[in-house]
Parts: sequence; structure tokens; C-alpha cells
Amino acid sequence: MFKGLMCKFVRFLDPKLEKYRPAKAPTPKYTPQSLPDFIALLRRTPKNILSTKDRNRIAAIMSFDSRKIKDLMTPKNNLVFVKDQEILGPLVLDKLYKSGFTNFPVTDRYNKVIGIIHTEALNALEIKKTDRAEKYMDPTIHYLHATDSLKFAIEEIERTNSYYFLVQDENNVTVGCFTIQNLLDYLLG
Repeated sequence: MFKGLMCKFVRFLDPKLEKYRPAKAPTPKYTPQSLPDFIALLRRTPKNILSTKDRNRIAAIMSFDSRKIKDLMTPKNNLVFVKDQEILGPLVLDKLYKSGFTNFPVTDRYNKVIGIIHTEALNALEIKKTDRAEKYMDPTIHYLHATDSLKFAIEEIERTNSYYFLVQDENNVTVGCFTIQNLLDYLLG
């Protein structure tokens, strides 16, 4: 009996409380059917809802699985290489520091990369005017292929504890470098 009375009371009260209920969210007029559709919708979102930077971050995260190293790497023609027998005098050091890079591939006389000079090595030591690049290079080189996924790159960063990789094409020719900074710039804008 009490249950029946409560049901009648709720039916009586329900229409009167309708004006105090929050409005129902409108159903979306467009529902994306694929990831490219979603990213296109995201880019059309008004800037008062999502800033351009936020839109780009979301788009980067959403397309993370489909991105390859070649999409984010620094191309070879933008890198600064050092010859192994090059003397690290003031002019060379100035060129390296002004480049803005923190790692420099070292090549032999055949232009084969034989190591990497990290700026920490140059900062921590007193370089004599007669010191050659090979003295300060790290012979450990880590490689990624241009077609490797970003997920694989993250796994390699964890496995090797390295933040600098030379990138090779399908013929094992160096085509650029990939750093953790490339990854962060992509994800964080």
C-alpha cells in the first residue's frame, strides 16, 4: 500500500519538478566514424572550447600509433657532423654550441659515423687546442629505422637509456636523428 501511494505521489510531483531539472545535453549532430574524422572534428572545435595548442596535443596523442620516426626526425642535412680528426679549437666549439644541438655524430675519413660527441663531454673537460674530436666521442651509437613506430622508439629509449638515435633508411644509410626532444615536441607542442 505504501509503495502504491509513493508511486502516485511521484507521478503527481514529477511534472511540477520538470522546470527545475537541468536541460538535457543535446545529442551531437555529427558523430565521427574514423580517427581522421575525429581529428577533423577536433580541428573545427571553436577556440573558446579548445585552444589550438590543446587541439594539436589531442590530435598528436590520437594519431600516435600511426606515426613513424621519419615523421618526427631531424633530417640529416640539418645535423652538424664532426670529423674524428678535427681539432676542437675555439672555432669548431663555437660552431657546435651555436648549432643548438646537444649531440654531434662523429665521422671517419669515409664519412661513416663512428661515435657521438655529447656536449656534456665538452663542458666537463678542459679542451686543449690540440685535442681531436675522437678523444671526446662516445663510440656507442644507437639506431632506429625511419619506418619504426613511435611506440618502438619509446621502448628503445627505455631499453638503451639513450635519448639520441641515428635514423637509417631501408638501405641502412643515415637519414637523420631522433631524440627524446623530437618526441616531446610532438606530444606537448
